[in-house]
Amino acid sequence: MNGLYDELLVALHGVWKRRWLALGVGWGVALLGWLVVGLIPNKYESEARVFVASQTMLPDSVGITSADRQRGIDAVRQTLTSTVNLEKVVRGTDLSLQVASPRDVTDRAAGLAKDIKVVAQQDNLFQITAASGDGSLSDAQNAKLSRQIAQKLIDLFVDGNLAGTRVENGQTLKFLDAQLNARAKQLADAEAARARFAQKYMALLPGTGTIADRVDAARTEMARIDSDLAAAQSALAAVNGQLAATPAATRTPGAMISGAPSAAAGIQAQIAEGQARGWTDQHPDMIALRSQLARMGGGGGGGGARMSAGIVTPNPMYVSLRSMQAEKQAVAGALAGRKAQIQGQINGVLAAQAADPAVAEEQTRLDRDYTVLKDQYDKLLADREQIKLRGQVQTQTDAVKFSVIDPPSAPRSPASPNRPLLLTLVLFAAVAAGAGVAFAMGQLQTSYPTAARLARASGLPVIGSVSEVLTGDQREERAKKLKLFAGGGAALASVYALLLVVEFVQRSMVA
Repeated sequence: MNGLYDELLVALHGVWKRRWLALGVGWGVALLGWLVVGLIPNKYESEARVFVASQTMLPDSVGITSADRQRGIDAVRQTLTSTVNLEKVVRGTDLSLQVASPRDVTDRAAGLAKDIKVVAQQDNLFQITAASGDGSLSDAQNAKLSRQIAQKLIDLFVDGNLAGTRVENGQTLKFLDAQLNARAKQLADAEAARARFAQKYMALLPGTGTIADRVDAARTEMARIDSDLAAAQSALAAVNGQLAATPAATRTPGAMISGAPSAAAGIQAQIAEGQARGWTDQHPDMIALRSQLARMGGGGGGGGARMSAGIVTPNPMYVSLRSMQAEKQAVAGALAGRKAQIQGQINGVLAAQAADPAVAEEQTRLDRDYTVLKDQYDKLLADREQIKLRGQVQTQTDAVKFSVIDPPSAPRSPASPNRPLLLTLVLFAAVAAGAGVAFAMGQLQTSYPTAARLARASGLPVIGSVSEVLTGDQREERAKKLKLFAGGGAALASVYALLLVVEFVQRSMVA
């Protein structure tokens, strides 16, 4: 331990003996280092925090999924640092004063991309940092420029996000409109082809579907008509049977009357009543009444009493049966006519198919083409309305909401370099360099500062050593040199302190 302590003392003594060399090297290193630090331009940074949130209510109901909203949030970084945006930043800030051509704008935008950082601090919360450290500008100009860059980025994103959405929606709607027009023309052609085919073949049979479907439907209807016709004919036969067994009129027995004129008047009254009901002269009851009236007219006159002829009245049951008979005949005739009509239609279609076997295939092809075109048209129409609604939701209800939490800050001190720290490190490096050079020079010399070191080096015993004896003049001379050395060291420290003061004064001027 004592040996190590002795070695340390020897090293310090060697450095002290060469203190002027150490001071000179320290001054050289310090001046050079401070010059380098002074040439480093200050870089000022402006920070802003923005919040990007997605609307979660209405967008879900119009097809804007969570993945779409997340892509909208991820687009923040890409939009903020895109080349087009950076070129707009160059043109919209004081950087435009430093460019003279489009190439200069591109170069400045490329350099600007390194000075912009977008960091996600939390979910949907982003920190935007814009830096400016142009050596040709003053600190105040760099601080102002960094804030301009950050503000311009935010403005461009807000405007570009809405405008980009509108442009994208407009292009999509334009494409869908073109496709709808093309599909509408194709659909009209397909409908016209189907109409021509239906006019040529399908008009023979009513209903919908293919020819086979219509024929099957017609045959089903014929089977139903056959059943109804059989029922109608059966009902008609039953009515005819009842009508044959029912008399057309009923006769009331005669009574003793004083003369014929009163009986003739009664028959005439019945004839008038029958005419009021709408009976014609060919009606059986009217014929019977007129015959009775004629017979009474040929009888003896006078006012003697006699038995009058019975009164004939229409049978209500017979009249009702005749009405039912007419109704059943009409129903049976209509069903028979409808059956004949449908059978004729079926025969016409079958004859057309026999003449042209490709009719069914042509109809299948036309129906298939029409169905495909109709489905495509309906889908494109629904997509267009969906895109239109989504665009309105995104532009009017802010599907992606962009809000500024902290506006761009006005930097008061440079973000880099940390000049006070660098100045201090240069001072320490200068002191270390001076001491190191002095120590190295001491190691290169062959003198021995102590008797023990001489004995180790020579391997011989050292009898004794003579200490240095200084005269008064020598002590005075050394005191003066010590003061000069202390002044040199103090001057180095003063320069360091002056540089620190200048740095803080410059920062205060920026603020």
